[in-house]
Amino acid sequence: MNNSNEKTFLGHPRGLATLFMTEFFERFTYYGMRALLVLFLVAATSDANPGFGMDRETAGAIYGLYTGAVFLFSLPGGWIADRLIGQRRAVYWGGIFIAAGNFLLAIPAGPAVFYLGLATIVIGVGLLKPNISAIVGALYEGQSGARRDAGFSIFYMGINLGALLAPFIAGTIGESWNWRAGFFCAGAAMLIGVLQYRMTEHYLGDAGLPPQDVSDAERKSGWTWLGLGGALIGVLSALLFTGVIPVTITGLAQAFATGMVALGFLFFAWVLLLGGLDSDEKKRVMMIAVFFLCAALFWAGFEQAATTFNLFAQDYTDRSWLGHLFADGEHPAAWYQSANPIFVVIFAPFFAWLWVALGKRNLDPSSPAKFGLALLLLGFGFLVMMWAAQLVVASGGQVAPTWLLLTYMLHTFGELCLSPVGLSNVTKLSPKRYQGQMMGTWFLGAAVGNALAGLIGGHVGSGDAAAMPSQFLQMCFIAGGAGLLLIVTSPWLKKLTGETK
Repeated sequence: MNNSNEKTFLGHPRGLATLFMTEFFERFTYYGMRALLVLFLVAATSDANPGFGMDRETAGAIYGLYTGAVFLFSLPGGWIADRLIGQRRAVYWGGIFIAAGNFLLAIPAGPAVFYLGLATIVIGVGLLKPNISAIVGALYEGQSGARRDAGFSIFYMGINLGALLAPFIAGTIGESWNWRAGFFCAGAAMLIGVLQYRMTEHYLGDAGLPPQDVSDAERKSGWTWLGLGGALIGVLSALLFTGVIPVTITGLAQAFATGMVALGFLFFAWVLLLGGLDSDEKKRVMMIAVFFLCAALFWAGFEQAATTFNLFAQDYTDRSWLGHLFADGEHPAAWYQSANPIFVVIFAPFFAWLWVALGKRNLDPSSPAKFGLALLLLGFGFLVMMWAAQLVVASGGQVAPTWLLLTYMLHTFGELCLSPVGLSNVTKLSPKRYQGQMMGTWFLGAAVGNALAGLIGGHVGSGDAAAMPSQFLQMCFIAGGAGLLLIVTSPWLKKLTGETK
């Protein structure tokens, strides 16, 4: 990066602005579509704004398969960039696929075209998401950790700003006017992101260019394996869709979640038993396995935001605020999907300060304890939802939005305890020769959690109000119990991480 471009975006490399805006539009697209997905799938075909009229269990399973696959495809997306096309091209083509997928969702056609759109988005996000973060890191090669951290902080603001605005814009268009128009809006946003990325790509310098240490023979072999893998997935998808392999969408989601858990356990077993690790490395890998399970459990609860809580907002939440602006007298349920990024923007600096302040006093909780606290906060959120559901059952009506907002705030606090801590610890604990693969387990845990979230959401959000209090209480006990167990055992578990405080 030349000096003339060194400090032109908030004191950081100009290329950071390129990546910031690309991530902003990608997250706008993702969260705009995410806010609408389940609501569209369950909307009756006879409505003025018709959907697919699916039952909530099937809709939840589709959501789980989609979001789980998004995280899972981050692994081959990283490999494609590292071995074949480079991170820059991966981000570009990822954006193209994402935009195209959302435009397919916007076509007023049947489920086949819609599923093709979802699959196209999965490929796109898998290409873009892991590689754009890697390019951010490359912009700061050889620079101080503090400057790098500051750059990533600015970059993550793009994530949250996009996620914050999308439900208010794409969500409102889709829910209050036309679902398909909402999906089109999301696709258009990504297309804008791709165009600005292409126009300002030169500011990235050498960051993210195709790998130079891969021979032509290795690259040719990589393309061959990629083609075979794509063909296999295509054939399998065709067999599933045509019913040659008889399976329901719910059954497929269950198989996906089970397969990902099994894959995780097999990988950890292989590394521990056959990976040539010394005793200290084995301890650290065991701790990563614990984090994998905790992350899967946390995301399974946290991602109820787009399923169970989204449907709760639609059916049981008083949405009369600004209702006079809308034909049905209610503001869109999708608006509540903005609660999490709003709380992240507000409270992330506080949590960053809190850990530093506690550390100066030797009071900073260990990493396992922070994970336990995250799960405990998740459980408290479901306890709040239990009380809200009890009010719904008792009154037969709707409850104030504050119940949902309080739940989102507690879950956001949990996210801020778990997500950055998890990423930091996986990179710190991983044996050097397994760092990339261990980071993959973090994405795998998120894939499992999202798949489970869809299955849980389809069950809890089934529309039976009388059953909701006990269902939310059960989730409270599972999450809170796991959190308490982690906190109680954290003095022993922290030895596996090498923490001494």
